[in-house]
Amino acid sequence: MKKSIEKIIQRPASPGMVGDGFRVFHYIPGTDISQRRISPFLVLDFNAAYDFGPSKKVKGVGVHPHKGFETVTIAYKGSVAHHDSAGNSGVIRPGDVQWMTAGSGILHKEYHEEEFSKQGGPFEMVQLWVNLPQKHKLTAPHYQAITASQMGKAQLPDNQGIVNVIAGNFNGISGPAATYTPANLLDIKLNRDGALVAKIPATHNTALLVINGSIAVNDEKTAEHSFVLFNNDGEDIELRALENSVILLLSGEPIQEPIASYGPFVMNTEEEIYEAIQEFQTGKFGVLS
Repeated sequence: MKKSIEKIIQRPASPGMVGDGFRVFHYIPGTDISQRRISPFLVLDFNAAYDFGPSKKVKGVGVHPHKGFETVTIAYKGSVAHHDSAGNSGVIRPGDVQWMTAGSGILHKEYHEEEFSKQGGPFEMVQLWVNLPQKHKLTAPHYQAITASQMGKAQLPDNQGIVNVIAGNFNGISGPAATYTPANLLDIKLNRDGALVAKIPATHNTALLVINGSIAVNDEKTAEHSFVLFNNDGEDIELRALENSVILLLSGEPIQEPIASYGPFVMNTEEEIYEAIQEFQTGKFGVLS
């Protein structure tokens, strides 16, 4: 049985700036989709391909805190560097993923990698925030550096394309990312007329973003940068590329717990939010300059 489409949302009219290095369109929240409806996903920001131009000043986002969830950054074009107060640092390049578990609290900064910044060029990325269940919200912060070569790779027959499995499973091929609740995160690249059927549990909240190109989703034409939200009523999603296309497919078992959020903190109660703010203000998330 097909997983039917609940709604197709076109790209928001205008982007917003996160720091001076991320020009993003906000799909979650902000496009008539609540965080509870798409749980465990809390935020989806899409930096559609954009050339910031060569710069001697490295652009990005300065030091800021996170607590109670995970950030997942997927690089399509350009390079992103990061540092955090747990001592982690690294660079992700096209095809790589930075998966940071903020857990009990961390300071973090992310910015254009220095050499990329000097040269300029197209910059394209997605950042997801993934909620943590209450029993894991105070887990120690940690980081998964996932390179393109580490992805689970499902080659489609007859040169139709490839599915890079970041998390979860596609056709028996598993992704390298460890998740706290069941989730699938698939980076799908289809050549023109390439097609596939993705099987997703009916219980999962499921959506896709057309990063590049245009596709037919269950035979419904879907334009570039469209966001498709599915009903929880079936398991099969049929995709066919109308031109060379890149699609991000995400699904997850919803976390049936209260959501209390304030800026970079996502907990279960308002009292926990106040506690997170106090911890940040008193330096309990560590030091990062």
